[in-house]
Amino acid sequence: MKLRLLALLSVIVSLLSGCGYNQIQINDEAVTASWSEVLNQYKRRADLVPNLVAVVQGYAAHEKEVLTRVTEARASIGGIQATPELINDEAAFAKFQKAQGELTSALSRLLVVAENYPQLKADTVFRELTPQLEGTENRITVARNRYIKAVQDYNISVRTFPNNLTAMAMGWKAKANFTVEDEKAISDAPKIDFNAPKAAK
Repeated sequence: MKLRLLALLSVIVSLLSGCGYNQIQINDEAVTASWSEVLNQYKRRADLVPNLVAVVQGYAAHEKEVLTRVTEARASIGGIQATPELINDEAAFAKFQKAQGELTSALSRLLVVAENYPQLKADTVFRELTPQLEGTENRITVARNRYIKAVQDYNISVRTFPNNLTAMAMGWKAKANFTVEDEKAISDAPKIDFNAPKAAK
């Protein structure tokens, strides 16, 4: 009796392996893990923002528009439930990506404003925060690249034969990946005009 049960289990395991079930599970776990790292780095950035805003505010209080934009962008991200399920909801994923892009843009503007305040640039806290922010941006880029690769592997595993049959039977679909906000804008080659007047020497 035990031999028959073992034989039956062996057949089931070999069938599951042959249909790609295990590989899809492995790739799905890789996507979830890499997404967690993306969220971890975005959280680190969001935690830095209030301190950065507070320091800039101390020297450039009248730059209200920039400070408000950073604060609002951070609040907008806080309103999105960043859960593992987010990667299975294309619309929610796009909304999350858009909100992160707005915070990136607002932070860039904030750092440009800081250039106009030598005392702010010399402030010890500001000098400690900006490398942390820069390091976090680099970590976000690395985490996003790993997520993009994990999603690519997962999507290949659910779209190629015979795994796609298993995926279809189990209701597994391809996952959304990161994209640029305005793909058309960056696909246009920059226009260079050599006939433009030269700067006076």
